[in-house]
Amino acid sequence: MTKQIEFGVVGLGRMGGGLALQALEKKMKVVGFNKGPINDELKKAGLAPVESLTGFKDKLRNPRIIFLYIPAGPPVDDVLDQLANVLENGDILVDGGNSYWGDSLRRHEKLKEKGLEFIDLGTSGGVDGARNGACFMAGGEDAVIAKVEPILKALAVKNGYVHAGPPSSGHFTKLVHNGIEFGMLQAIGEGMNLLEEFRFPVDIKEVLKCWGHGSVIRSWLIDLMEKSYREEGGMQSIPAYVEDTGEVNWLVNDALHMEVPVPVIAQSVMQLFLSRDDKKHWSRAIAMMRHGFGGHPY
Repeated sequence: MTKQIEFGVVGLGRMGGGLALQALEKKMKVVGFNKGPINDELKKAGLAPVESLTGFKDKLRNPRIIFLYIPAGPPVDDVLDQLANVLENGDILVDGGNSYWGDSLRRHEKLKEKGLEFIDLGTSGGVDGARNGACFMAGGEDAVIAKVEPILKALAVKNGYVHAGPPSSGHFTKLVHNGIEFGMLQAIGEGMNLLEEFRFPVDIKEVLKCWGHGSVIRSWLIDLMEKSYREEGGMQSIPAYVEDTGEVNWLVNDALHMEVPVPVIAQSVMQLFLSRDDKKHWSRAIAMMRHGFGGHPY
């Protein structure tokens, strides 16, 4: 008789919670821990909650597979350390968040010394992907990946899973993915600016719709742009400040050390910073110098 697929999730927010719900609907057993209250939808779907990280040991069979969907940085190390103190040899920890690949390599080596396995898992597709079929980029040893692959393939869209390479490869490929995303967002944003500034009226929402059907640039991002443009009635009510979590900064830094040119990705990060600059000291300084050497008007 085939055993029911089971795994644990730490962090039941939009991504972790969405993946857990998708898995429960596919008749998997999911054990979950969350710092805050667990939403009713997950409870009704059959999630098995634990009140602390120690609870995973008794609720999952060997080898235990536990996914982390929590913010990158020290919180990941903290949770991994706590789990390492209660889990057993051969148990597998999967970091599905946006951790830096160098941290993932360090964590793999540290957990290996304790007899635990580690997979770094880049996860894309947003909230909708978590709920209906994600895109996974996994980094880890072949034998360990093989034990987690059935879960990943079941929760991914068709052809939306890859074992990218050895430990750290999953998070590195996701980081490159995020850099490409930034470049694409910037290009679409610049195109929207041109459409808005054209001397004649343009039916932008219909242009976006057209671009989404058969054009070279058709994409999910174009679809999202059209949807949002229609819903918001344009862009005038949207704040110009662009927020981010800083991961692509890591990629630009990596590129500098690798001596790999990434002008589009790097410039997209600079433009993001520019969106937050309401003082514009740099442009004031240029205006002052131009006025000084050439009498150019302010």
